[in-house]
Amino acid sequence: MKRLSIKLSAEDLTTLNAQSLFRTYLPIISRFLIISTFYEDGLRILYQWRHQMAYLQTIRYISKPIASLLLSFNATSMLSFSTCILFDRHVKFSVATLTCVIISQAISYDLIFDTVYLLRNLSITGGLLLCLADSIVRRRALTKRARMFASLPQQIKQLEGHKYIQCAGRTLLVLLFLGFVWDGQFRGSLGLIGLTACGMVTVGYRVRWSATLLVSLLCITNVLVHDWWGESSSSIQRDFLRYDFFQCLSIIGGLLLLLSIGPGQFSYDEKERKIK
Repeated sequence: MKRLSIKLSAEDLTTLNAQSLFRTYLPIISRFLIISTFYEDGLRILYQWRHQMAYLQTIRYISKPIASLLLSFNATSMLSFSTCILFDRHVKFSVATLTCVIISQAISYDLIFDTVYLLRNLSITGGLLLCLADSIVRRRALTKRARMFASLPQQIKQLEGHKYIQCAGRTLLVLLFLGFVWDGQFRGSLGLIGLTACGMVTVGYRVRWSATLLVSLLCITNVLVHDWWGESSSSIQRDFLRYDFFQCLSIIGGLLLLLSIGPGQFSYDEKERKIK
């Protein structure tokens, strides 16, 4: 009996260690995946500067100084504020700035009425909102561990706004999959399964299961469909596939972060947990 007890204790300890590692490193990995598309886009602006300037000037009829200023702002913001989000620093301001970058790119490249582009970038915005919610939750945890000052209840009340952000982020996050369905990348039973999982994530029902399913589907799609590494370096299709690849990677990161922080208070899972 003692040997069995020791064995069970060792197994429990291993499980606890695995869960601790999962909780520690999954948010970091998730944040990196979410901001990976901004890194790729920012670097692409720098090494394709001439092409970007030529497009804005000749196609969009934007003057050279404004085009240069716009590209500089976008590239600098994407690289610097993505790093802030990765290391959980100034997340609120970083999320707001990157959202402005998304809007400015949609306007400057005349993509604001492109349905697929709109769905994808709303989905990425959802991932950014989840980063913000995760940051607020971490701050609240640190606040609770701090000494109990008289103003602490007010501070905690201010931090409770994360539940609205978390709900909005969760809802927006699944729009990328709708974009794939709209674009014809998921059809038939596979598309139906994916849409069902999206609906479950939106209402917060069995989120861990449905998010895991979507991560699996998107990982397979990303490798098989967005295989930009198979195109020649001179092919324009390579740039489009790489752009799609990193956008999909960002949504995968958002879903992984959702697995880490949970669906939030405005969800069926949370209400079911409170009833139990």
